[in-house]
Amino acid sequence: MIAEPLNLTVSLRGTREIRDNSQLFRLTGLLDAFSEPTFRKVLGGKIDEGPKHIVLDLSQIDFVDSSGLGALVQLAKQAKEKDGTLQIVTNARVTQTVKLVRLEKFLSLQTTVEAAIENIPAS
Repeated sequence: MIAEPLNLTVSLRGTREIRDNSQLFRLTGLLDAFSEPTFRKVLGGKIDEGPKHIVLDLSQIDFVDSSGLGALVQLAKQAKEKDGTLQIVTNARVTQTVKLVRLEKFLSLQTTVEAAIENIPAS
């Protein structure tokens, strides 16, 4: 499995791996007002390309603000419109931010990439 680098921002970096019926994005850095427009554009385009099931590994993310949360909600809706799913692997900081706005169920938070992959429906 080859991880293709994503062209994001100075403060947000990532890779994309395509699996059988899913895409795995591993991100590091900050998901904030600065990086959100590029994040939404790049990942939105990849969701459109397919596969339709998305795993976002945010376990190495240092910070998420309200702009980043908004982008995650938009990506979840976009995946659902394509009959796909969005699973988000988090760390304590990301989980706390998501729970503050009560989006943990909507955003399908997972503790590991393996758990997220197991949660993807078979095609």
